[in-house]
Amino acid sequence: MIALQPTADPHRFALDVTPALSVGPPEAQFLFGGAGLAASVAALEAAVARPVVWAAAQYLSYARPPATLDLDVVVPVLGKHNAQARVTGHVGDTEILTVNAALGSRAAEVSMQWPVAPPAPPPEDCPAMTYNWRRADDDVNEHLDLRTVSGRFGAERDEGGPSGDGRSLLWARPRDPGVAIDRVLLALLADFLPSGVGHAIGRSAGGNSLDNTIRYVRLVETGWVLLDTQIDAAHAGFVHGSMRLFAEDGTLMALGSQSMILRMF
Repeated sequence: MIALQPTADPHRFALDVTPALSVGPPEAQFLFGGAGLAASVAALEAAVARPVVWAAAQYLSYARPPATLDLDVVVPVLGKHNAQARVTGHVGDTEILTVNAALGSRAAEVSMQWPVAPPAPPPEDCPAMTYNWRRADDDVNEHLDLRTVSGRFGAERDEGGPSGDGRSLLWARPRDPGVAIDRVLLALLADFLPSGVGHAIGRSAGGNSLDNTIRYVRLVETGWVLLDTQIDAAHAGFVHGSMRLFAEDGTLMALGSQSMILRMF
């Protein structure tokens, strides 16, 4: 889904901002924040040649299709095992996002996880996620298969009042079987965290991401990713939440978190 283009500068990459990487109503689409973070992860790994451990995006402006997002990678620290780097994404002179990150891998005997994947029926037994907002036919949602395990989406968000625990579950995978479930795709999927806001509040609501952090644990082969979303709190016009991304076998692959501007629709 993320077709990053190299340039003559090994630390600069380009991304075509297309409707397939965008969200919003047809007349006012903008680059999906998760696509911007995912492209930055791809740029970081290409420039530094090490796996990303964590990456945190701060969103500054909107990139609207058609446009080209230039991604410039700076590597202030390149150690024996770890690197510290950042990406600046801009369209022309307008800065769209800044991503800070750490990269690397170290040999270690310890490999453990403590969170347990919640019980969920197979994706094939779960209904497709529903929407009740205007969207283009070829936006980012059309390229993902999203199945509801628990939680209210679409018009159902207005039913039953606030959630008791703020938690919702989705199965997710790319519709194109040629798209790998890797660090880049996990960064994109983690930005579906705002989809849990309406369920938590019990109204048609969502959030515009101010930041978006992803932390990688262990990647394994899987056909689907279980998105375990927890909306933690809403106050003073902002909402905060987190997400755990599990493989089908229960392996914790990544952790996401965001703060958002609360939007009531």
